[in-house]
Amino acid sequence: VQLVESGGGLVQAGGSLRLSCAASGSIFTLNTMGWYRQAPGKQRELVARITSGDYTNYLDSVKGRFTISRDNAKNTVYLQMNSLKPEDTAVYYCNVITNGYGYWGQGTQVTVSS
Repeated sequence: VQLVESGGGLVQAGGSLRLSCAASGSIFTLNTMGWYRQAPGKQRELVARITSGDYTNYLDSVKGRFTISRDNAKNTVYLQMNSLKPEDTAVYYCNVITNGYGYWGQGTQVTVSS
């Protein structure tokens, strides 16, 4: 299973970005899909995830600003990020659980300038 992320970049505080993660390969059923992030010197943390039943949960600091969604026909998960803050700066990683295993994307850099 391969995960390809896109949509990261540099944005000013208050701006928006949309991350995408497309899964390909031997996929039977996509279960939980999520986004994690890791800032320099910090541990990787869960930002948002969505189950196969569309149940979602979010990191407290992004609630009301970020929205996770999925398109099962395209095997893709999205993260819409609005009202971005400098503290959102990190490498964002896609994570997908399928076929009983978890897979990680290569990461995409999100930088928010003040």
